[in-house]
Amino acid sequence: MTDIKTRSNRRSAGRAIELQQLRLAIAACDYGSFRQAAEMLSVKHTALSRSISQLEYIVGTSLFERSTGGIKPTTVGHNVLRIARLILEQVDMLVDTGRSGGRGDTGHLVIGFFTSMSAGNLRATIGELKKLLPRLELLTMERSRFRLMTALRNGTADVVVSPGRLSSKDTRSLLLWSERILISLPQDHRLAAREVIYWTDLRNEKILLSEYDPGREFEDLLISKLVIPDERPTVERHDVSRGIIKSLTSMGMGLSLVMESDIGASFAGLVYRELQDGAGPSRVDFYAHWRDDNENPALKRFLDLLVERYPSPPPL
Repeated sequence: MTDIKTRSNRRSAGRAIELQQLRLAIAACDYGSFRQAAEMLSVKHTALSRSISQLEYIVGTSLFERSTGGIKPTTVGHNVLRIARLILEQVDMLVDTGRSGGRGDTGHLVIGFFTSMSAGNLRATIGELKKLLPRLELLTMERSRFRLMTALRNGTADVVVSPGRLSSKDTRSLLLWSERILISLPQDHRLAAREVIYWTDLRNEKILLSEYDPGREFEDLLISKLVIPDERPTVERHDVSRGIIKSLTSMGMGLSLVMESDIGASFAGLVYRELQDGAGPSRVDFYAHWRDDNENPALKRFLDLLVERYPSPPPL
């Protein structure tokens, strides 16, 4: 019963402490004098002294040793004032979050993707966002297409950037940029001597693709560019990451289709060449996807940045 009463008294004392008392005590400590602290804060000396005495009464100990030469914290006072500084820092942070969080300046944003971030537009966009909102907690999530859409629906991810439009009735999408499709091949491959490789050059070759995304767009391109099945290369899907596919390609086990942003991550023994048909380079469009009911202010700031960086072309 006594322990319960003691805990209750401590909680009551904690509720009795005012933030102003903590601020005045810290100021007195910093200036080493009640009078100087009162002058700097434009408060009466008696009011400051009374406030600190009330704080000492509440915490049950003297915080300062008083003398004609000024004041200095007691051993316990050092610890109390250290905690007081932490409390005031947290309170200031709380106020800043409330004032700026609605603008999306703080908080957190989770960006999902299943493309390379080693170079290109995605890397540049995220870098610009960090410069624009340095206090924003920015998290990235690389997953398969299916898992990212699940994360988007359940709120784990705020926005997903992907090649191709992801069909979902619960999400909205924004066309961003397009990237060239490249072929990666061993540096000693017969096609490596060419600056440009055509889709028809891929006959009788073996194309290695990851079971993970991207991949569907690549297979659709192969079918559209090489209509006759007998003219298409053999496609092998491996249950490994895109990085492992690069390793297998460098070992001469086949060629691989990659996007332009992949060339930022160099890999020993690999070269990249542009894939073309009669109309020029082949490209894949990238989209941003998000839930319309996501009210995260940071998401709105990110979408505004995307619209500014990648304005939609005017209608014909």
